[in-house]
Amino acid sequence: MRIRYDRFPGGVHKAITLSFDDGQIHDRRVVEKFNEYGLKGSFHLNSGTLGTEGFLSREEVRPLFTGHEVSAHTVSHPFLEQSPLEQMVQEIMEDRKGLESLVGYPVRGMSYPFGTYNDQLVSVLPSLGIEYARTVEHHNRFDMPSDFLRWHPTCRHWHMVEYANQLINLKQSFTKMALLYVWGHSYEFEDDNNWELLDRFGEIVAGKEDIWFATNAEIVSYIHALRQLRFSADYRMVHNPSAQSVWISVESDVVELAAGQLTVLG
Repeated sequence: MRIRYDRFPGGVHKAITLSFDDGQIHDRRVVEKFNEYGLKGSFHLNSGTLGTEGFLSREEVRPLFTGHEVSAHTVSHPFLEQSPLEQMVQEIMEDRKGLESLVGYPVRGMSYPFGTYNDQLVSVLPSLGIEYARTVEHHNRFDMPSDFLRWHPTCRHWHMVEYANQLINLKQSFTKMALLYVWGHSYEFEDDNNWELLDRFGEIVAGKEDIWFATNAEIVSYIHALRQLRFSADYRMVHNPSAQSVWISVESDVVELAAGQLTVLG
């Protein structure tokens, strides 16, 4: 009996997540487009710049990003790899605290300011409550991350339409998780006068039933739940101890493993 971890929620193979950094006022238009097309995003904010010129106000953060995810980006956007450990910790923890006071839920992820980091920083992130951290190192593929603390995206938003078409055109015989991860800055749409990219992207992927649209944190939670599955020695029984259902392939069948339940396979 062949078992594969190759399914997202609902039993689909494909997923899309998007993230935008810095919390500038143009996030408002990005969120408007996301909501129009049913997209979901993670918005990495610097709590220290909220309320200053060109940035979102503190009061609008919670209502604006309802249905999406607010994530950390440090308080003041420093080069973390050039900072002493104590400063790294303060920048991340104070950002978490500031953002959590606005949104009312635990902030679990971040993106690295300027995309820079080092091994020391990565090693302390779990102790700071950080479950994922996005880099800016594009791999131009649909791969799932091997390390969520060095989560490399597929592409910058400049190429989002190209990769959306590639994802749509993946053959039905494709039997692994395919994740399109797009990142960018909302002000770049304004600077480059190319807001139409969001509409073209949305028109390509909106309403596709074979795609899971998720925030960064939702993807992390789902993969963690998959990794927590407990199989019997002959892998014909499986217990899902997590609080969310997961889906796997068993031979050619798609099987839902309900939250908290024991399932007999085959």
